[in-house]
Amino acid sequence: MTQQPGRGGLGRGQPGGRRPGGGRPGGGQPGGRRPGGEEPGRLHPTRLRTLFAVAAAGLVLGWFGVPLLRQTAGSVPAVPWTSVGTLMFAAAVLGGMAWQTWWRLQRNRRWMDPQRAVNFLVLAKASIVVGALVAGGYTGYGLHYVDDLAYDAPAQRALRSGLAVVAGVLIVAAASWLERACKVPESPDDSDDDADSDRGESGRRTR
Repeated sequence: MTQQPGRGGLGRGQPGGRRPGGGRPGGGQPGGRRPGGEEPGRLHPTRLRTLFAVAAAGLVLGWFGVPLLRQTAGSVPAVPWTSVGTLMFAAAVLGGMAWQTWWRLQRNRRWMDPQRAVNFLVLAKASIVVGALVAGGYTGYGLHYVDDLAYDAPAQRALRSGLAVVAGVLIVAAASWLERACKVPESPDDSDDDADSDRGESGRRTR
């Protein structure tokens, strides 16, 4: 009786129990990688174009929101110091989490609960988007008062919105650090498997 491959065990029917395509999910590319160097099933760092797109959307909202509020509500709310302080505090908390996670995973190579790491990663990605939106929005808001810095009220609005922009940028920086700190370091076995797969692929191309 002929034994069918793939039943009763992973990769049966292939030498060494490996799947076609390098022995990892995503066959056809060495190490389970897709064309372009990406690996399926992994979350990748937030791209710069996504960051700039969100910041640009916030800039548009902040710029057009000021005249819209003047027409509908009759006045534009000032930026309270509590908002600036809250944003600065959020940036500090994210920075502390990023430092602790980086020191644990990247520096000491210690174990971390997978669910906790996923939660940190989701928080980092959401914070990057929020920070970029805040920075862009307050930039558009503050630009309306740059020409009236000689007066106290517009100068205060420009100052506080500028500090909010700085806080938004710090949130993006801290969250990006946390996002990269959550990356699990590659083990030597994974590196050796990838190198062997790459060498095998190169050898097949030269034949």
